[in-house]
Amino acid sequence: MDTWLALQAFILGVVEGLTEFLPVSSTGHQIIVADLIDFGGQRAKAFNIIIQLGAILAVMWEYRRKILEVVVGLPREASAQSFTLNLFVAFIPAVILGLTFADLIEQWLFNPITVASALVIGGVVMLWAEKRKHKIAAETVDDMSWQQALKIGCAQCLALIPGTSRSASTIIGGLYFGLSRKAATEFSFFLAMPTMVGATVYSVYKHRELFAGGDDLWVFAIGFVTSFIFAMLAVRALLKFIANNSYAVFAWYRIVFGLLILATWQLGFIDWASIGE
Repeated sequence: MDTWLALQAFILGVVEGLTEFLPVSSTGHQIIVADLIDFGGQRAKAFNIIIQLGAILAVMWEYRRKILEVVVGLPREASAQSFTLNLFVAFIPAVILGLTFADLIEQWLFNPITVASALVIGGVVMLWAEKRKHKIAAETVDDMSWQQALKIGCAQCLALIPGTSRSASTIIGGLYFGLSRKAATEFSFFLAMPTMVGATVYSVYKHRELFAGGDDLWVFAIGFVTSFIFAMLAVRALLKFIANNSYAVFAWYRIVFGLLILATWQLGFIDWASIGE
């Protein structure tokens, strides 16, 4: 076993697990960290698919009771039907835009400078969203209307820009459109399930040739398990944190981290613009 490769897989698994459901952009962190530790190429594409799957399975496990309740109650319970409809309605906008522009976005926007800029802009928007007066119309995810779900689904489309963060887009969108902080956070988790599973299935099909050999199975296994464990820890910690705190700390983290990347680029310490080329 290549020790350095195993360490790279572990590091990126930790990064994915910790950032996937926090409003700080997991994709942005993956791009930056992968560039810093020189983990790239075709192997990286397949690896990123696997660790994203680990993260989403972690949150599905965490909410397994709610998922089971919805599945069992779907044929006859109005609440389960309404919840499923909301997820479907919120899921559609990202599917349409993702399938239409995914290749162009990956070609032109998957670079550290775009990520850093999006981190800063997103952080400023988060601070604004937290300071505005919240008018709560839905205390829980079961209180949501399909109109709110559609608006949050449109907000999620902003996450197609790397560095914006899917979690940040849906959480801040949820707050803006009348959800409580807990409801916005939990709906972000639930919306991630079909969104990320769909993206994973599409990516596996699109890059299916990368999974033909078995040489990298141990690398995938390390990343998958690490991502699963740290994603579960992050989800639990976030729910406890938002019970008594705002998202301002994440906003400031985004701003400082993004400005640090831009500053090191402008001062010539790190040539971020050429990394990954």
